Amino acid sequence: MNKYQYKVQGVDYEVEIEEVEGNIAKVNVNGIPFEVELQKPINAAKHPTITRPKVEAPKPVAPTPPPAAAPAQPAAPAGAGSPVKAPLPGTITELKVQVGQQVNVGDVVLVLEAMKMQNNIEAEYAGTVTSITVKQGETVMEGAVLMTIG
Repeated sequence: MNKYQYKVQGVDYEVEIEEVEGNIAKVNVNGIPFEVELQKPINAAKHPTITRPKVEAPKPVAPTPPPAAAPAQPAAPAGAGSPVKAPLPGTITELKVQVGQQVNVGDVVLVLEAMKMQNNIEAEYAGTVTSITVKQGETVMEGAVLMTIG
């Protein structure tokens, strides 16, 4: 597996090549999988086929509230939890939450401007914000992870 960092018109991209077979490459761009067709196959002698074992991602599980008499649970590790992804490309205009803040399903966590429209991005999960991966003013692509809620 090869990883590359690119910047195109001021936007950072992380490209991970998972597998190359003939003229088809399986890549991840900022965590989004793509199959890319090459104009001509890569010379196998120069570039061997790259394969990676398939690993299933864990399925998100709705958190259950602790019993009333239970001691407080430790905070989730940074970045643990379910990702909140950008539904369309745009610019982050406002962050409404902070790391460690409790959110409920439907709470507005940030505002994304796309095509001169302000889009409220809502939490799809209840829990604690474990990481925020964007900053105000940053441009993001569709599917980019904006934050995680654990």
